Amino acid sequence: MGLMSLLTLSSVGMRFGAFTALDDITLDVNEGEFVCLVGASGSGKSTLLSLIAGLSMPTTGAITLSGTPVTGPGPDRGLVFQSGAVYPFRTVAQNVAFGLELLDLSRTDRRERVDWYLAETGLTALRDKLPKTLSGGQRQRVAIARALACEPDVLLLDEPFGALDVQTKEDMQVFLRRVWQDTGTTVLMVTHDVEEAVFLGRRVVVLACDPGRVAADLQVELPADRDLTVKRTPPFLSLRARVEDQVRAFHHSSEV
Repeated sequence: MGLMSLLTLSSVGMRFGAFTALDDITLDVNEGEFVCLVGASGSGKSTLLSLIAGLSMPTTGAITLSGTPVTGPGPDRGLVFQSGAVYPFRTVAQNVAFGLELLDLSRTDRRERVDWYLAETGLTALRDKLPKTLSGGQRQRVAIARALACEPDVLLLDEPFGALDVQTKEDMQVFLRRVWQDTGTTVLMVTHDVEEAVFLGRRVVVLACDPGRVAADLQVELPADRDLTVKRTPPFLSLRARVEDQVRAFHHSSEV
């Protein structure tokens, strides 16, 4: 029995006046998958994520989640940006609880869920801290915990580690893979970092530029329980080179 498609994009296009940002994007994301979108600047990665989040509507085509058309933002989609965007005057625990305050949960259920996601994301000891006292990586953990606490059908990540130093970035990659495996949440992540995409994803989708369109959809045939050492293995390096070649080919062909 095959995996069930959770998120479906059917011939999605997006125009801004005379400019076509996305053209005929057709994509299925299955329940429990981790899919990474990569592509050069101008391939429309973030535009596509904002359409899935319901922050804007496509010019053509349709997006459905669990068979229901996406017509605006909703708690079934959690969204995390590069900046993290945590609330500065709320403690870590209060940040994680924010979305839960909008749901019909008892105070006990809310507290238990906050405690679980704080523990899962390694933030329990920081629960009463304000964001200004946290590192960049810790703030991104708070943003991810807050998005996950609402238990969305799909977690949408837009370059979540793009502003972090290399060491912190790799720590966060390991953290995110573990959380994904523990929670079974479906993840769709935009990144310009091919190495990151191959390490994290079960699939890597390459977008071409001008207009943005699906150029390749590659399965990542690497061990499920991988750690950072996998980045030095021949299968990893081979797939990384293959994805980089695809990104480069569809970047140069569109350059002026």
